[in-house]
Amino acid sequence: MTNTIGIYAATSTEGIALMDVRTGRGQWRFLDPIGAKMWQTITDGTTPADAIEMLTGAWSTRGADPLQVRTDLTALVDELERADLLHSTPRTVHHEHPEVRFAAPAQTGVLHRLAGHAGLLLALVLLRLLPIRAAIATARAATRIPGRRATAEEAEAAHAAVCRAARWWPGRAACLEESLATYFAAAFTGRRVSWAIGARFTPQGAHAWVEAGRTIVGQNEGDRAWPYAAALRIEAADADSPSRSPQVDPVHHG
Repeated sequence: MTNTIGIYAATSTEGIALMDVRTGRGQWRFLDPIGAKMWQTITDGTTPADAIEMLTGAWSTRGADPLQVRTDLTALVDELERADLLHSTPRTVHHEHPEVRFAAPAQTGVLHRLAGHAGLLLALVLLRLLPIRAAIATARAATRIPGRRATAEEAEAAHAAVCRAARWWPGRAACLEESLATYFAAAFTGRRVSWAIGARFTPQGAHAWVEAGRTIVGQNEGDRAWPYAAALRIEAADADSPSRSPQVDPVHHG
């Protein structure tokens, strides 16, 4: 299969959410467990025709009408083909269940405030003027900035600085801008956090956030229903392992 850069997958027992960042600000496509099984079977190397017959047979043994199943699966495959979501090996990330830490007041010094403004400016330029793939590429490049992994408190300070800076900028900084700005602000102060974009299935929705180790920081209590499954997570290699390259977590179908 062709490895098409720009397709990421968030997997869950409730299905798969595909994030396509090849154009514009990106698009999400949610598949239920049946559609997810179809998609995984085809992207693992089975031809669409064989996958349809395989799953039609499997559901027929459970009492489903084979004609209806075949019709529905064929329509789904045709739709995914038109969106060019089948002939690729998407990138997915390890599924973890980090602690969600809600936003709390944090001290911000002059350096943090400057970094907050710089990070927010960079995030706004990337996300409002350029396709989202430019923001992802820049975030990957930022993993090469020297620094050490941030503690949860240091990540919260970077987030607080960005929120403070956002008061001075026109328009609303949504989760995508805010999280990317926090990622950059931490990097500008010699601290490294992870930037993640993911989805939830009930109800369906997308979100972006920052992680410090296994802690998600900067969330507004009651504003987001967790858990979200990450489709993309960008993080730097360990400071004591210079030979390792900056990475996006490798492919895992779950």
